[in-house]
Amino acid sequence: MPPGPAASESPGPAASGGPLDRCAAERVTGALRGPNGCFYLRDGAVYCVEGTPAPGIEARLGAAGRLTGDRWRRALETAGPDHCGGRFLVAEGWLTQSELEICHLGALLDAAFFALPLASETSSFTPGSRHWLGTVRGISAAALQRATDRRRALLDRLRPWAAVDASPLVPLPPARSDHSPTTCRQRRLLDRADGRHTPYELAHALGQSAFVTLLDARRLAAAGLIQVPTAPTALPRRRPGACNPVTEGPSPTWQLPVPDILETADPDIALLVRLRTALEENL
Repeated sequence: MPPGPAASESPGPAASGGPLDRCAAERVTGALRGPNGCFYLRDGAVYCVEGTPAPGIEARLGAAGRLTGDRWRRALETAGPDHCGGRFLVAEGWLTQSELEICHLGALLDAAFFALPLASETSSFTPGSRHWLGTVRGISAAALQRATDRRRALLDRLRPWAAVDASPLVPLPPARSDHSPTTCRQRRLLDRADGRHTPYELAHALGQSAFVTLLDARRLAAAGLIQVPTAPTALPRRRPGACNPVTEGPSPTWQLPVPDILETADPDIALLVRLRTALEENL
């Protein structure tokens, strides 16, 4: 599973007037490749994003027990020159059209978060290139970038705990009885956190959004339920999307000085930060 970009390499704000905007304005069809992912477009609308740390449709449906790996491979082999893999999954009765569209949209938005922004000097466009799954549902470049900017703003509100993004999650006992996860999703993440797997790897194992997993990891760190590591003098810089098999073993962890926001006179400030971002979130 890909570990995802290091915390210091998180995507920046999307630049307007970039290659994706130009492709949308020219209503092109093809594949726009950047350093962190590949966008597939049809008539200027994005219908698939690949090559990022985010779990794709296969991982999401597999974790939910809705689609086996054999059936996914069958669709891949059957898609053919018409690129109709999605239609094949529905025609076989393995998925409903609604299931496919909902899962596809979630995977697309999640992948775009890690693939944006795109810069002209690091991007290339292949006209006519198509994705084997076919066009399930397209989304405009403007809407995609707005959604990505909004998600990035949510994550940035918890920046003091960004060190957990690329490190194995190490659960800690709650310091207080009322400092427990507030959602079922956070409890699932804590249950799977074993000190060996990063949020990106856990997102694949759980079949859920990598962005949401990062968000929950930072919230759990803010609540004192996840150990927050600190980097040595220089963090190793990995190529975004590079493979980091579980067999490599746990990454070293370091103790991070408690962020200033937790050293205030109010012992519940971290909880308030989590509640504020939760109220503003609409995922």
